[in-house]
Amino acid sequence: MPGGRLTQQERQRIALGLADGLAYAEIARRLDRPTSTITREVMRNGGPTAYRADLAHRATEHRAHRRRQPAPRGPKAPPQAHGRDADAVREYEEVSATVLMASGMPKMMARVMACLTLTDSGSLTASELVQRLQVSPASVSKAIAFLDEQAFVRRERDERRRERYVVDDDIWYQSTAASARSIAQVVETARQGVGVLGSGTPAGTRLENVARFLDFVSESTARAAERAREVLHTKAKTPGPVAPDAETTR
Repeated sequence: MPGGRLTQQERQRIALGLADGLAYAEIARRLDRPTSTITREVMRNGGPTAYRADLAHRATEHRAHRRRQPAPRGPKAPPQAHGRDADAVREYEEVSATVLMASGMPKMMARVMACLTLTDSGSLTASELVQRLQVSPASVSKAIAFLDEQAFVRRERDERRRERYVVDDDIWYQSTAASARSIAQVVETARQGVGVLGSGTPAGTRLENVARFLDFVSESTARAAERAREVLHTKAKTPGPVAPDAETTR
């Protein structure tokens, strides 16, 4: 299996594969590359719908050039716990942020969310976020306000009375529940529109169909989130030793 950076020709083949609707695993098989390499390449360069081979190649060359530059003066990157590879963690954080952006989250909000999620503590102060992301305090403040409104983070005070921003297991339940409530508000607004436009008119019928569809989605989402909530608080079981096959022990 070849190693090293992707070539421009490989990136062109990735773009062609995406255009043909191929899965990452199939593209990786055709290039004889790990699936993770293809996933990371696509997600850090616009995602499957916006990936362009030429732009991806230039962006990679630019990142490589920046790595060769003298490190700027300033705070060092936080040390990695548990023997983690710092470069791998940084790249994975970029991929995570890109996936969140592809789902509709603005860039800075996605970067803050990814940064918080990948910390073992699940919480950081504003100054720690500024240091880790190398952005302005105003950018962090705006991102936190958005994430707080969407129930992606919660605020708490530590022993030094500093405000900390927290993502924990229950955040994903709270966020999903908030999404269901937002959809319910759209349903209510659509039904108000039916009353204004008339239930027998084409526009009124369209709004009624939208309301019925989204009402079903909202209720289903809320029920599913409630049933799945316990998953967030259940530790995954560690696979035990595989029992020897009966045929092989005879």
